[in-house]
Amino acid sequence: MKAARLPHRNQVAAGVAALSVMLAAGWALMPHGSKQDAVQWLDDVCSAVSRPMFSSAPAPAGSGEAARPATSTKVISCEALPHVPGKSVTTVIVDFPPLAYSPAHRHPGSVTAIILGGTIRSQLGGGPVGTYKTGETFFEPPGTLHVFAENPDPVKPAKLVAVFVADENCGPLLLPP
Repeated sequence: MKAARLPHRNQVAAGVAALSVMLAAGWALMPHGSKQDAVQWLDDVCSAVSRPMFSSAPAPAGSGEAARPATSTKVISCEALPHVPGKSVTTVIVDFPPLAYSPAHRHPGSVTAIILGGTIRSQLGGGPVGTYKTGETFFEPPGTLHVFAENPDPVKPAKLVAVFVADENCGPLLLPP
């Protein structure tokens, strides 16, 4: 049995050169508004070597995830449920700019999410990472750890509507992990 040969220095150099060309081509094709955006993009690509590209852990301060855009929410309705005393239904639009990341959190009630546009990656505690596209849904039981949610697309925004059934008074809808 022969021992595996280590690549020659020329093969390593060729691999590094090919990777550099691919990164430069990717950078050239990506829309970016400033040198700072380009530097952040390159930093995100390079730091992915030592961690999963879209980590499911909460974003530590100073990390690439912490620098990613945040989601924004808008409550569009909240109504008491007359046939379920003490409960209300709240409807929220959640916008995910390109590469937006939402770290670990919980919700006090049941949540049904419906993807209105784009792609959302999401993981609930104890479950696999799911990828949801326009028209698809996912459900969160009350108090479940929502490990993360993100828009993995570097160009296109994503949007979902979340329907919460929780205690009357329409909030709070977000709890710490």
